[in-house]
Amino acid sequence: MFALKKTSFIVSLLTVLVISAVALTGCGSSTTSTTPTPTAEPVTINLAAAASLTDVMEPIDALYIEQHPNVTIVPTFASSGTLQTQIQNGAPVDIFISAGASQMDTLQNGSLIVSESRKNLLKNKIVLVVPKESTLNITSFQDLTSSYVTKIAIGDPASVPAGKYAKMALNDSFGIWTQLNNAHKFVLCADVRAVLTYVEDLDVEAGIVYSTDVLTSNAVKVVAQGPDSVNAKIVYPVAVINYSEVKDAAQDYEDFLFSDEAGEIFVEYGFTLVAN
Repeated sequence: MFALKKTSFIVSLLTVLVISAVALTGCGSSTTSTTPTPTAEPVTINLAAAASLTDVMEPIDALYIEQHPNVTIVPTFASSGTLQTQIQNGAPVDIFISAGASQMDTLQNGSLIVSESRKNLLKNKIVLVVPKESTLNITSFQDLTSSYVTKIAIGDPASVPAGKYAKMALNDSFGIWTQLNNAHKFVLCADVRAVLTYVEDLDVEAGIVYSTDVLTSNAVKVVAQGPDSVNAKIVYPVAVINYSEVKDAAQDYEDFLFSDEAGEIFVEYGFTLVAN
């Protein structure tokens, strides 16, 4: 009889211990579920990029934000020379992608970029384009000297890299710059996308743009490729701006631009990657 009572006591004690353990476990789970998950601090990255990058950066930025939901990217697209001047004047820029090395050189010489962050990202080519429905017999750069060609759109060589490369081709490679300039044929544009618009709108008979710009338009056609000697010089450097207050975030974004994921998008939009 005593043994039976002892056994009942032990069973009751074990039951109490099991119930207590379950209760404690339940409390622990409740505490864990109500603890907020830490999230990264919101960050805004101000991107200044050459006008020829307008289309390609949209999907690249969207992919980066998908992977970094705390990040907001605010892009500004313009001619590289204009962006260079804005940065020199202290505009809110964290990272700069130029369509020419000279603009980045100027900023680096002025200690306005993080020198070790500077890398060459992309390459491109210039091409001669005409309106898609053009009936003029323009098939080469030399045809621009013909009397039936009265207006040629190019980027302003003083501030637009595509314009600088256009002048280089017309002057150094074909020797017709002075002739065209003296005939007042040039329409100088603020950036390469403005050149494309002039050709699309039939305001000029021809224009010189990047091959990547042509892929964004159904209203123009390529009639001649730029000379290899000029195209070999076209490069897009990228760098973090020295006065940026989010240098680490800007550097992470720059690193992403060199990733395989971003590279596939650049290639899809017609750019050539630079091996660093």
